[in-house]
Formats: sequence, C-alpha cells, structure tokens
Amino acid sequence: MRQFGPGLRSAVTLGLALALAACGSASAVRPRPGDASGPREAAGPGPETTAQLPTTAPETAPPAAGPPAAAPAPPVAATDAGAVPPDAARTASGLATKVMRRGTGAVHPGPTSRVTVHYMGWHPDGTIFDSSYKRGRPATFPLNAVIAGWTEGVQLMVTGEKRRLWIPEELAYKGVPGRPAGLLIFDVELLAIEE
Repeated sequence: MRQFGPGLRSAVTLGLALALAACGSASAVRPRPGDASGPREAAGPGPETTAQLPTTAPETAPPAAGPPAAAPAPPVAATDAGAVPPDAARTASGLATKVMRRGTGAVHPGPTSRVTVHYMGWHPDGTIFDSSYKRGRPATFPLNAVIAGWTEGVQLMVTGEKRRLWIPEELAYKGVPGRPAGLLIFDVELLAIEE
C-alpha cells in the first residue's frame, strides 16, 4: 500500500475541513501529529489543536437526500374581497381599509417615510396584477412615490400589521393607459419603517 507524505495529508485535512464547513458541520478537524501545515498553538497542552469549524449553515445548503421539498403555495386573492365589506373603515377620500392582523409597533409612517412591505394587489374579479410574495422578496420605497391610496393607507399602519386596502380609481392610477384600472384591492403587510 502506498504511503502519503505529511503535505498530502495536510491538503486532505484542509479539503475535509472546507467540505465540512460548507455543509455547516460543527465537527472539528484534528491534524495528525507531525503534520507541519496543520493548525498549531505556539504553546499548548498537547500535540494536537482543534480547528473549530463554523456552526451555522451556509446561505445555500446542498440538497437533502430524499424527495424534493414542496415549494410554498403562491398567494391567492381573497374570493370575498371584491366589494368593500360593511365593517371596513372609510376615510374622507374614499379609501376603505380593514385590519387583517394587528401589528406590534407603536409608530406610524409619515407621508415621506421609506417602508418595507409585502403586498399583493388584485382586481375585484380576483385577478392578481402585482405581488411581492410572488417575487419572493419584500419591496422598499418612500410613501410619496406610490399611488395616493397607498400613501394614505400605509400611514394608518404600524410595524407587523397586515391591512386590506380598497383603493378607488381616483386614489390609484386615475385611468392611465397600461395601468390597473377601477377599484384595486391590496393586502399590505408593513415589515419596517425608515424615517
């Protein structure tokens, strides 16, 4: 059987350490005594020193063995939200809103605050026309750069809150060609406020 020198053993040990680190293993790699290139302490209790590997998983883990995990279900427009319900709050401008989930924050965004939200927008017939959920990431923007119904409605919210907005065309795109028309419905989840 062929014997390998300490340099190759060190390379194999390093390769194993990198492979274990990539997998997020909390295992330790111990160099063999006499390996010149392994991790060492200047003065230690013994001939071997343990190189600790990261204990957190990498950003993209290798696929697990077995059947593939099911993808999360895409968001679906509410089937009962085509018309403004009687218990929705209405503002003087014509915006209607309903709290779907109470928030944990105490601060409301201002008219120029930057906010981070997850949202889905659809027409009364249930056709979804925009969704940050479908894109897989929340959106961040200043409230003075969106339609008036959003500017007004999101200012009513606190962090962690989810609210449904029924936005009349006058507070939305005002009939601009190529934009969603008529009454628009949005579910908005306020994730963060930047002043």
